[in-house]
Amino acid sequence: MVKLRLKRMGKKKHPYYRIVAADVRSPRDGRFIEEIGFYDPSEEPSVVRIDADAAKKWLANGAVPTETVAKLLKQTGLR
Repeated sequence: MVKLRLKRMGKKKHPYYRIVAADVRSPRDGRFIEEIGFYDPSEEPSVVRIDADAAKKWLANGAVPTETVAKLLKQTGLR
């Protein structure tokens, strides 16, 4: 099964995240299939960039977003 989830990047205490499509068996910061977006919560206001076509493609193919990614998709108007 494929999930849309966050991959943590950045340095200690200053994270930013990439939104990726990954197999549920792979670790959080490990292997992924495709990067579809970017999320930086440390900026004011938070920066969210998502490739709409890629996100729609993965959702149509049955990918399940995590709770946080679902909120980000709803915030950007993709869900």
